[in-house]
Amino acid sequence: MDLSQKRKRISHELTNSQPSRRVAAPCCSTNGQAGGFVEGSILRITMRNFLTYDHSEVSPGPKLNMIVGANGTGKSSIVCAICLGLAGKTAVLGRGDKVGLYVKRGCSKGSVEIELYRASGNLIITREIQVENNQSTWMLNKKHSSQRAVEEAVKELHIQVGNLCQFLPQEKVGEFAKMSKIELLEATEKSVGPPEMYEFHCELKTFRSKERDLENVCKEKANFLEKARQRNERNKLDVERYYMKKRHLDRIQMLEKKKPWVEYETARKELEGVKKEREEMKKKLKSLKEAQEPLLRKIRSVESQLQPIEQQMKELTAGIRDASQKCKQKHDQLEYRNKEVDDIRQDLSLKQTEEADRQKRIGHTQLMIKDLQKELQNMGSMEDVTPQIEAVNADLRKIQEEKAKLEGEMLDLRRDKDEAFGELNRNRSLDDMMKVKEDKLRNRFRDTYTALKWLRDNRDRFEGNVYEPMMLVINVRDTRHAKYIESHIPLNDLRAFVFQRQEDMEKFMTEVRDTQRLRVNTVIAPEESCSKRPPSRPLETLKPYGFFSYLRELFDAPEEVMSYLCYQYKVNDVPVGTEKTKSMIEMVIRELQMRMIYTAEEKYTVKKSNYSSNVVSSNSALRPSQFLTTTIDADERSQLEEQLRAAERQVQSIDQRMAAIREQQAKLDRRDNELRANKKKLSELKGKKRQLEQKISTKQDSLRQMQQNKINLQAIEEETNAKIAAVNNKKVAIMEEYLGHMQVCLCSPKLDFYPQLFCILWLLGLSRSVDSIRLFDFKKSSTSFLRTRVCVFVQVVYTKLDQAKNNLLATCKTLMRRASEICNMTPGETAVPEELHAVSSAFSQLPDTLDEIDAMLNEEKTRAECFTGLSDVVEEYNRREREIQNMEKELDDKTNALRTYRQNIAEAKECWLNPLKLLVEQINERFSDFFRSMQCAGEVDLHSENEEEYDKYGIRIRVKFRSSTELHELTPHHQSGGERSVSTMLYLMALQELNRCPFRVVDEINQGMDPVNERRVFDIVVRTACGVNTSQYFFITPKLLQNLQYAEQMTILCVHNGPYMLPPNKWSEKAFIRCATRRQIS
Repeated sequence: MDLSQKRKRISHELTNSQPSRRVAAPCCSTNGQAGGFVEGSILRITMRNFLTYDHSEVSPGPKLNMIVGANGTGKSSIVCAICLGLAGKTAVLGRGDKVGLYVKRGCSKGSVEIELYRASGNLIITREIQVENNQSTWMLNKKHSSQRAVEEAVKELHIQVGNLCQFLPQEKVGEFAKMSKIELLEATEKSVGPPEMYEFHCELKTFRSKERDLENVCKEKANFLEKARQRNERNKLDVERYYMKKRHLDRIQMLEKKKPWVEYETARKELEGVKKEREEMKKKLKSLKEAQEPLLRKIRSVESQLQPIEQQMKELTAGIRDASQKCKQKHDQLEYRNKEVDDIRQDLSLKQTEEADRQKRIGHTQLMIKDLQKELQNMGSMEDVTPQIEAVNADLRKIQEEKAKLEGEMLDLRRDKDEAFGELNRNRSLDDMMKVKEDKLRNRFRDTYTALKWLRDNRDRFEGNVYEPMMLVINVRDTRHAKYIESHIPLNDLRAFVFQRQEDMEKFMTEVRDTQRLRVNTVIAPEESCSKRPPSRPLETLKPYGFFSYLRELFDAPEEVMSYLCYQYKVNDVPVGTEKTKSMIEMVIRELQMRMIYTAEEKYTVKKSNYSSNVVSSNSALRPSQFLTTTIDADERSQLEEQLRAAERQVQSIDQRMAAIREQQAKLDRRDNELRANKKKLSELKGKKRQLEQKISTKQDSLRQMQQNKINLQAIEEETNAKIAAVNNKKVAIMEEYLGHMQVCLCSPKLDFYPQLFCILWLLGLSRSVDSIRLFDFKKSSTSFLRTRVCVFVQVVYTKLDQAKNNLLATCKTLMRRASEICNMTPGETAVPEELHAVSSAFSQLPDTLDEIDAMLNEEKTRAECFTGLSDVVEEYNRREREIQNMEKELDDKTNALRTYRQNIAEAKECWLNPLKLLVEQINERFSDFFRSMQCAGEVDLHSENEEEYDKYGIRIRVKFRSSTELHELTPHHQSGGERSVSTMLYLMALQELNRCPFRVVDEINQGMDPVNERRVFDIVVRTACGVNTSQYFFITPKLLQNLQYAEQMTILCVHNGPYMLPPNKWSEKAFIRCATRRQIS
């Protein structure tokens, strides 16, 4: 490109009390947009009292803007101005967290003004920052506005300064590689996707979350519904039994209502029958009385003649009765004597049985005595076992003494072991504090904790030292100083594992990252130890400024961990001060010129320009410590660990000695058991002879006793016969008296044959024969006498029927009253109520007789009593049925809602996933092309473990920089810093042509690249960012390689800022071009 064209795209930034001039001219329109700018591109940036600038105005071009300048001149200040001027957060920049820190030191306020291109009229955003209260005043197009309105205006132009895919400041370059796949996808959607793509993604995540909730709710309700149905199904039989019981009870109620009516009807019919029979008897009685009147007169005449005969009959009957009583007494005496003879004979039989049993026992005892005597004779030849028993007793005493000695030693060892365990428990506090640290690690970094457990189980697989995450092995001596350590060491390193050997780290990462898919950090300690490296200046020289220590002296760590921290973060050379240091901070920065210092509550970072020696500082507030608050004194920890090891050794020694003692005790127990068994055997042999002699003596005594108790059966038999003869004599006398009394009864001269026969039969108990004789005599009586008896009988029957009629009438009235009460009838009703017939045909189908009703009633009551414990079943069953119905309705509603969400998900997924896949393919195509042009390999793909989990979708970047390796995912640990920078830059360039955002900012991303990769990346940046359909691009760098290829569409912004730069009024653009021309010619 010639100098005349180049001159149009150069803007010089001069920092002084005077404002700088704006030199850059806008490019010609190349794509139909005004000057080549797209909607939302930056036309102008004006800074007043902002960071390193007093007043400066920057006019970028519409395509690639190369902002070049030495370190410390203020290149990144332009990036900060873009971010803060467009309502970005200070956290995006990674510098000071207060907006007042971005005002130039010594000024009370500063401002940033940004002009954005807009087809309807440019948008000018002004932000004035007040240092005193960290507040900002906003203006839109020179009119006061609110921050919310500014944010909305910026959002409408698709500007996202919080998106690393669009805005990548210097302090956040390393954060890009640390972004998760999910975060990268969201940032890419916001940056290059259509506006609705990210909205669809958010809707899908929301829908999916609600779908999961609905699925869980539906599952829970379905499970509850199924359980309720199962419970009701189990209770269904009880419900059926309840209704069966209710049917029985209803039938019982109907039977109880019908029973009084049947009783009443039966009594009524019986009353009618009695009335009819009573009338018939009344007529028959009347006719009989008329026919027997002559006979009655004759009977009364005969009765007067029979009175003397009846008196004589009474006297004879009394005599016969007395004789009969005496006969009965004699008969009882005969029965008693017969029983007495039977008892005498029974006694004789018992004596005979007893004697036979005695003879058997005598024979059995004699046989036992012979056997015992034979066994005693066999034992007579055995030797005396007493000496052997005494020897066994002596051995047993020795064993008991040894066991007592061992038991005493065991008690002493147990006491020592308890004391050792007490010491161990006192030392467990160290483990408890470590457990607190591990809990914090597990709660915050689950993957790291999982890797930690794997390391502890597989530590033998590593050759060198491997240290657990630094937050576990670092021990802060004073918890008040933990905030300095956590602020100085990044969180990624605090959770990193430290390795002594490179091959161990690669083996570990292959396992936990590639195989287990865990996100962990690892670092390797320097080969040469740096843990003892001295500080750049003695601490004594810093104490006048309020410093009391270097960071290294505030904590303890293993040798390799401390070496890494000294090498990587210079903890040996970072001083920590107090409030005194804060009060004199400007003098401290100016005189000590240290890169990093800490005061009581703030961290200061100091940078010095390599060109102008100008010093720039930034500060940030310290946050409270989160992970290193648990403190263990190093000396105490070492002492506790030594005591712990000693206690463990003591416990181990005690356990070994106790095991040996137990083994000796077991041997002694076995020997003791053997001796006791031998002693028992000898004692049994010794005592067996004595026992035999005692048994023989006892049996002989028993035999003599049995022989002395002999029974004389002959004498007993004679005595028995004499007793029986005496009883028989008494029986003969009683029989003679009995026969005399019988003769008195049978030989009375004044009685005819029939009375005598009656007496004999009555005495013999033949009452049936007496009745027969009376019947025979009755048949011979006259017809008149029979008629008289019939008349009397009819009179009696008539009287009974009349009485029965009255009773039945009263019963009918009672039953009618009872039936009316049971059936709730009104007084005066005498028929079965119609409502009982209307209930059903069941009432009429019930039995009509009392016996059948009682039988059915008893049967129904018995069946009803079989159904017990069913009072609450039906209520619970009905309640659960209502719950089931409600639950079914709720489940239907939730299922319909779930179906709706799934339909919405399907629609949103179709609108989101297909365009997203196409977008990722386009990014992958450009990204792969860029890597192939660098003789490397890279690819971008859409990654998801589960297609339905939309919050798990992510963009995965995989790269390969050497032909001998495989594609590896871009992570903060696997690739080097330069490789991460190249990958990040090429991914951003792959987005450039797809860009929906109006501009992109990348700050000093080429710092870690080697010259070859830097040149390749620069060519790609120029070629891509200067394309036809690309938007504005800001590329900030402190240096450029020689002989780079430039493009006509580029705008180079050179930052001239510092005490050795020319002021604006002395700067000559023409002189600069002449000088450059002469150098080019020469």
